[in-house]
Amino acid sequence: MTGAGGFVGSHLVEALVKSGAKVKAFVHYNSRNDWGMLENVDKNVLKEVEVMASDLRDTDAVRKAVKGQQVVFHLGALIGIPYSYVNPRDVVDTNINGTLNVLTAARDFKAEKIIHTSTSEVYGTAQYVPMDESHPLNPRSPYAASKLAADLLALSFHSSYNLPVGVIRPFNIYGPRQSARAVIPSIITQTLVKREVNLGSIFPTRDLTFVTDTALGFIAFAECEKTVGEVVNLGSNREVSISELIQMVSTCLNKKIKVIKEKKRVRPEKSEVEKLLSDSRKAKALFGWSPKIDVKEGIRKTVSWIGKNIDKYKQEIYNI
Repeated sequence: MTGAGGFVGSHLVEALVKSGAKVKAFVHYNSRNDWGMLENVDKNVLKEVEVMASDLRDTDAVRKAVKGQQVVFHLGALIGIPYSYVNPRDVVDTNINGTLNVLTAARDFKAEKIIHTSTSEVYGTAQYVPMDESHPLNPRSPYAASKLAADLLALSFHSSYNLPVGVIRPFNIYGPRQSARAVIPSIITQTLVKREVNLGSIFPTRDLTFVTDTALGFIAFAECEKTVGEVVNLGSNREVSISELIQMVSTCLNKKIKVIKEKKRVRPEKSEVEKLLSDSRKAKALFGWSPKIDVKEGIRKTVSWIGKNIDKYKQEIYNI
């Protein structure tokens, strides 16, 4: 699995180990030997995992990681939208060329299934709701454009080489271990230490799925033979505005929140995605998936985890 040190990847590692799978976790190398969010996984689970540290852009390293694997979950990517405004070349190089490395290795070593991770950001703002897999594609940031290019590359390998790859397209995922570059942990971390929260626009709506539900969706997608060559949304079929999220966090912490609009946190006007709402009927029909944890319960779980791990966050800075 690539991206195993990330927020979603670490939860998927846990779910796979608990399901009895033998897991090789590919994480981004750093000199501290830090495995990212895998550091927060229960040690009894982690001891069952083979961890390999390198970089998606390193062709040889990716080939070494993929060789001998039956199923490849490709979650590795640079995912920060604000970061993609600042360093688009880094995002494109990692997300497109890194994906090419994974696909080529999977083809050469004849992997049985490749699950490529997309994002709802490739749709842009909803042109109709709910948004099914046929919704027009209109990426509005360098990040979203790089992910769409990677999606199409993955599907082209299915058409060109009969590679058994499918594209899973999660909408907005949240929960324990998520970095403060995302809006929910940003709201929570700031609220825990002060009563003023710096945010960008609070009117956009998002379709939110708790991370453990998403992890189970990945596994169900992988186990389903009908997902090869397909694109499948994973979402909750409910939209929640940023202002509603602020109120949920306020209620959980019993703390009134003053919102300060900070210009640097606002996306460029033509880049903003105002509305996302998933149509996930295809996931339900193909492999019986639907989320179990509603947003209020999920927010409570997330607030609880972040409260116990607040020292892992830098609340005083804007995380891009």
